[in-house]
Amino acid sequence: MTGKDVEQTDERGYGPGPWWAELGTWGAVGLIAFGCLVAAWGFLRLPGAPEEMATGYYMAAKIVAVGLVVAGSSLLGRRCGRVAATGGTNGTDRA
Repeated sequence: MTGKDVEQTDERGYGPGPWWAELGTWGAVGLIAFGCLVAAWGFLRLPGAPEEMATGYYMAAKIVAVGLVVAGSSLLGRRCGRVAATGGTNGTDRA
């Protein structure tokens, strides 16, 4: 196969994003609350809780961590969008 046989385009073929990419701020709050609920479920040893306490806390921590990252990213994006809409960085951009 030579380089002439391959069709080249400028478009990048990105696949679909991760499942949590479009959750937004309220979705992140829901994930954090769900992670806390999972931790409480394991702490109270309700039916369906893992036998090993560390496993339950690990799963809950992963859920809360994803929620915190999504919340931070969406709030940071909102803040950057607000700064861009005002047209500057509060007078600090001097030419």
